[in-house]
Formats: sequence, structure tokens, C-alpha cells
Amino acid sequence: MRTAHDHLSVRNYGASHGSHDHDHFQILIGLGGVLELELAGRGQRITAGQGCVVPPGERHDFEARHGARCLVLDSHASDWARASKAPPSPAALALASYLARACTEQLPRARHIGPTLLLEAWLPPTTTLATRPRRDIDWEALARWALSRASSSPSVSELAARVHLSAAQLAARCRAERGQSTQQWLRELRLAQARAWRDEGVTVAEVARRSGYRSPSALTAARRRAGI
Repeated sequence: MRTAHDHLSVRNYGASHGSHDHDHFQILIGLGGVLELELAGRGQRITAGQGCVVPPGERHDFEARHGARCLVLDSHASDWARASKAPPSPAALALASYLARACTEQLPRARHIGPTLLLEAWLPPTTTLATRPRRDIDWEALARWALSRASSSPSVSELAARVHLSAAQLAARCRAERGQSTQQWLRELRLAQARAWRDEGVTVAEVARRSGYRSPSALTAARRRAGI
């Protein structure tokens, strides 16, 4: 299902090294050149006709020494968690070529329905997914654990491992049950704890250290952005 946050684009990557994470799924399909990607400690090369799904919260490094061109879908649709372990199907690769043209030629209807079609095409029709019992998440216990390690800024993957889920599964559950991304939920926890420490008279510098911010100014900026 397409969400208001879905965005299709064609991107050109160069030799400059990049590294980031985001609170949504990012789907990459190679159109030309070679994109070197390191995801969750594993390296892979995305060439024309290859693709991958980057789960929310997973930091990834990337570069294209000789240039690369990719179709990129940024999506908050939780169903991409089902496709994160599977390579794109031939149907998805064929569709990607058309969607790349839709992006470059500014075809609005194709770009609107493209994210939904790409998700449907990614997994082969014969793929069946086993239904597993849904594990409840004790959000209060998870919050206590995260705050006890706030100074080291636990990653989304570490949070997910704590409740025996993948980062993608935790991201989908957080949006469904908390109405926000995992990173937003964690950020609000840290800022609320920081405010409590300040109310107790703890110095800004010490609060920043305890809550995992690089400096007092970084903490102040985070609080300003959050309106606290």
C-alpha cells in the first residue's frame, strides 16, 4: 500500500563516500554502473539489474568509484519488511526500468502508483510467508533498557535485538503501535529524561553526557527542534 511518504527518484552516485541511516525503508535498484554498499557489516555491489532493501535505522556506507545510477524508493510502507530478505523478481526489475523513465520524464500517474506496483512485483507470486505468532513488545521495559544505556546511544538494531525482532520489524511495530518511527520514539525518551535531569539540577554538560549527546549545544539544539 502506498503511503503519503513514498518517493520515487533516479539518483546518480559518485566517488564521494557517504554514510547515513533513515527512519524509513530505502529500496535501491541498479540502472547502471556499480554502487558499493556496506549494510549491517556486509558488503555488496549493486549493478544494473540488482537491488536491495535497506531497513529503517540501519546505517549504511556507500560509494561509486566510477559512478552509478539507481532507481531509489523511500517508503514508510511496513510491508517492505517482508521483502527485505529477498532479491527483486524479474518483474520488479522490468518495472524499475519503466519507473526510472517515469521519473526522468515526469510522468505523475506512474510515479504515484509506482511504489505500490514495485512492492507487489518484488516478491514472486509463488512466495508464501509463514504466519508466526505476534510477539508482544513491552514498551515500558524497552524504554527503561534504552535509557539505562542512553550515554552510549543504542542503535535501532540493538533495540530490536532486545525484543527478538529485526530492525525492520521493530520499525513497523513502532509505527503501528506508537504512531512514530523508532528513532523518533527513542529521541523523545532521551529528551524527556534529559529534561527530568535538568529539573533535578544536573548541569547541562552532565545531562548531555548521560543522554548520549556529543555536547551541551547538541542537546540544546535537539530540545529546540523538539519544542522542549
